[in-house]
Amino acid sequence: MSAALLYGLVLASAIAHATWNALMKSAGDRVLTMVALRAAGLMLGLAALPFVEWPAPESLKWLGLTALVQFAYYVLLIRSYDVGDMSVVYPLARGLAPVLTTVAAFLVIGEQLGRGQIAAVLLISLGIMALSLGAGASTRAVGFALATGVTVATYSFFGGLGVRTAGTVLGFQACLEIVTGAGTVGYGLLRRRGDLVAYARRHGAIGLFAGVVSVAGFLAYLTAARSLPLGPVTALRETSAIFGTLIGTLVLKEAFGLRRITAALLVVIGIGLLALLR
Repeated sequence: MSAALLYGLVLASAIAHATWNALMKSAGDRVLTMVALRAAGLMLGLAALPFVEWPAPESLKWLGLTALVQFAYYVLLIRSYDVGDMSVVYPLARGLAPVLTTVAAFLVIGEQLGRGQIAAVLLISLGIMALSLGAGASTRAVGFALATGVTVATYSFFGGLGVRTAGTVLGFQACLEIVTGAGTVGYGLLRRRGDLVAYARRHGAIGLFAGVVSVAGFLAYLTAARSLPLGPVTALRETSAIFGTLIGTLVLKEAFGLRRITAALLVVIGIGLLALLR
């Protein structure tokens, strides 16, 4: 695929990502919604496994690390939405990720940063501070959102390294979906078995739909990360911050819309600069 097409796929996945997060925020039971979401990933991974190449052995450590961090991400995302508005939590978590991923790529694998990238990082940071201060952003919500952002950056970085060493995007993704799906569904069966049937009858279709959207979005990211620099790919994916803020303000009717939209725009402009200046 051309670089333009790969970037287009990542942008589409950003919209999809904001959509399934809105479903998560508005869900009555976020834990079981996450179980349904990851059950969809598990089924898709198992269905794809016979038709894809197995990832190379040297990528398995990255697969394990990616899965481990994603479990932490699920927990922190649920807690973030329990205590904070989507229009605060979502752009904070997604805006912090490209900054950390870009810095990690610079420190670990030697991707160089120019003055433009440094300015973009500062712009994103300004937007994050604007979201973190003032009415409507509690200390708990900001803390959980920033912790979520750290996990997003970490699993994106590990996943990018994993797919580069795996030799197969689809094989790596299928195995990752199986590992994370089995772990999350197993947790649901152990801790919430009595509620699963009732939840599946009422909301199972929405949860499974969100899962399909989630899998497709991360697959687009991994496909691009295999060929393109990790910083701009992750940065472009995090333009979902503005979509998430708009959904929180316009659809979920959260307060302080103008300030949060303005702050999210600062984050997105910085993210866009990271992508364009690579």
